[in-house]
Amino acid sequence: MADNPFYTKRFADFVGRKCRSMTIKDVAKELWLDWHTVKELEKEYMKKQLAKAPECKPSVIGVDEVSVKKGHEYRIIVSDLERRRPIWFGGTDRSEESMDLFYKDLGADKSANIRLAVMDMWKAFRKSANNHAPQAAILFDKFHVIRHLGEALDKVRKQEYARVTGSKRKFIKGQKYVLLSHRENLSSDGRKSLKLLLAANNRLNTAYVLKESFSQLWDYNSAELVNEFETLGF
Repeated sequence: MADNPFYTKRFADFVGRKCRSMTIKDVAKELWLDWHTVKELEKEYMKKQLAKAPECKPSVIGVDEVSVKKGHEYRIIVSDLERRRPIWFGGTDRSEESMDLFYKDLGADKSANIRLAVMDMWKAFRKSANNHAPQAAILFDKFHVIRHLGEALDKVRKQEYARVTGSKRKFIKGQKYVLLSHRENLSSDGRKSLKLLLAANNRLNTAYVLKESFSQLWDYNSAELVNEFETLGF
C-alpha cells in the first residue's frame, strides 16, 4: 500500500503515467477521481521521477521565458541542451535578479562547468550569465537575430517610402509582407512583386541582399566556413 491507505503504489504510479499525456481534468474524469486527488498523485509521481534523474551538471544551457498569465507575467525556464530536458523553472519575472536564482540554485561549482549559454538577446539574461558563468560563451538564437534583421529591413522600407515620390511609391506601398517573408514561402505573384520592388529601389535591394546573405550563416557546419564568411564583411 501507499502512504495513503486508499490506493496502492501501483495505482498511484498508473495515475502519474496517465498525467504525462493527459490533463488532470481528463484523468480525473476517466478514473472517477477528484481533481485534487489526481493533482496530488501527479506531484508524487513527479517527485519520484526527479529522484531518479541523474545529477544536474549542465555544460550547455538554453535560457528562455514563458508567459504564465495574461498581461506579460513571465517565468524563466532553463534547459540542458545536451540532454534535451528542462532543469529549472522559476523567478518572478525575466529580470536579472530572477535569472540569478538559477545560478544560485545550481551552485558556483556547477555554474563553472557551463561552457555555452544559448539565449535570446535579452540583456538581463546575458548579464546574469556573465556574472555567474563568465567562462561560458553566449550564443544568441537564430530566431531573434533574424527578427532584428527583419526589423532593420522594414525600417529601410519605411524610410524609402517617405523619401521617394510619385510612381516610385507604388512599388513599396503594401509590400511589407512580400519584403519580409522568405522567398520560398511566397506565391508566384508575390515573387513577381518582390522582383519589381527590388528592381525599382536600389537601397531596398541592397538591404534585402544583406539580410538574405546573413541568413546563410546558419547553413555552415564548420568554424572554418564561418570565418571565411566573416572575412567577406558580414
